[in-house]
Amino acid sequence: MKILCVFLTFVLIVSCGPSASQRKTGEKTRENPKELSERKTECYLVRGACKPSCNSWEYIYNYCDNKPCCVVREYIKPS
Repeated sequence: MKILCVFLTFVLIVSCGPSASQRKTGEKTRENPKELSERKTECYLVRGACKPSCNSWEYIYNYCDNKPCCVVREYIKPS
Protein backbone atom coordinates (compact mmCIF):
# COMPACT_ATOMS: atom_id res chain seq x y z
CA MET A 1 0.00 0.00 0.00
CA LYS A 2 2.87 2.38 0.79
CA ILE A 3 4.43 1.64 -2.59
CA LEU A 4 1.17 2.53 -4.32
CA CYS A 5 0.99 5.87 -2.46
CA VAL A 6 4.61 6.67 -3.32
CA PHE A 7 4.03 5.76 -6.97
CA LEU A 8 0.88 7.91 -7.22
CA THR A 9 2.65 10.83 -5.53
CA PHE A 10 5.53 10.54 -8.02
CA VAL A 11 3.14 10.45 -11.00
CA LEU A 12 1.25 13.47 -9.67
CA ILE A 13 4.43 15.51 -9.18
CA VAL A 14 5.82 14.63 -12.60
CA SER A 15 2.56 15.36 -14.39
CA CYS A 16 2.15 18.78 -12.75
CA GLY A 17 5.63 20.03 -13.67
CA PRO A 18 6.36 22.10 -16.79
CA SER A 19 6.69 20.12 -20.00
CA ALA A 20 9.79 20.25 -22.18
CA SER A 21 8.10 22.54 -24.72
CA GLN A 22 7.12 24.98 -21.97
CA ARG A 23 10.72 25.12 -20.75
CA LYS A 24 11.96 25.86 -24.28
CA THR A 25 9.45 28.67 -24.81
CA GLY A 26 10.46 30.10 -21.45
CA GLU A 27 14.03 30.34 -22.69
CA LYS A 28 12.92 32.05 -25.91
CA THR A 29 11.00 34.76 -24.07
CA ARG A 30 14.13 35.99 -22.29
CA GLU A 31 15.54 37.62 -25.42
CA ASN A 32 17.38 40.85 -25.81
CA PRO A 33 15.06 43.82 -26.63
CA LYS A 34 17.57 44.91 -29.27
CA GLU A 35 17.15 41.57 -31.08
CA LEU A 36 13.36 41.97 -31.03
CA SER A 37 13.50 45.46 -32.53
CA GLU A 38 15.92 44.20 -35.22
CA ARG A 39 13.46 41.43 -36.12
CA LYS A 40 10.57 43.90 -36.38
CA THR A 41 12.66 46.18 -38.58
CA GLU A 42 13.66 43.24 -40.77
CA CYS A 43 10.01 42.27 -41.05
CA TYR A 44 9.06 45.73 -42.29
CA LEU A 45 11.97 45.75 -44.76
CA VAL A 46 10.56 42.67 -46.51
CA ARG A 47 7.14 44.40 -46.56
CA GLY A 48 5.75 42.18 -43.84
CA ALA A 49 3.56 42.84 -40.84
CA CYS A 50 3.63 41.41 -37.32
CA LYS A 51 0.15 39.92 -36.84
CA PRO A 52 -1.41 37.31 -34.53
CA SER A 53 -1.87 34.90 -37.47
CA CYS A 54 -1.10 34.78 -41.19
CA ASN A 55 -3.65 34.36 -43.97
CA SER A 56 -3.48 31.62 -46.59
CA TRP A 57 -1.87 33.97 -49.16
CA GLU A 58 0.89 34.95 -46.73
CA TYR A 59 3.86 33.06 -45.37
CA ILE A 60 5.71 33.35 -42.07
CA TYR A 61 9.06 35.07 -42.54
CA ASN A 62 10.21 35.15 -38.90
CA TYR A 63 8.73 36.00 -35.49
CA CYS A 64 8.43 39.44 -33.91
CA ASP A 65 8.11 38.81 -30.16
CA ASN A 66 5.69 35.89 -30.19
CA LYS A 67 3.71 37.00 -33.28
CA PRO A 68 4.60 35.84 -36.80
CA CYS A 69 5.89 38.24 -39.44
CA CYS A 70 3.49 37.69 -42.37
CA VAL A 71 4.70 38.47 -45.88
CA VAL A 72 2.41 38.40 -48.93
CA ARG A 73 3.34 35.78 -51.52
CA GLU A 74 4.17 37.14 -54.95
CA TYR A 75 1.57 36.54 -57.60
CA ILE A 76 2.93 34.84 -60.71
CA LYS A 77 0.79 35.32 -63.83
CA PRO A 78 -0.05 32.14 -65.68
CA SER A 79 1.51 32.07 -69.18
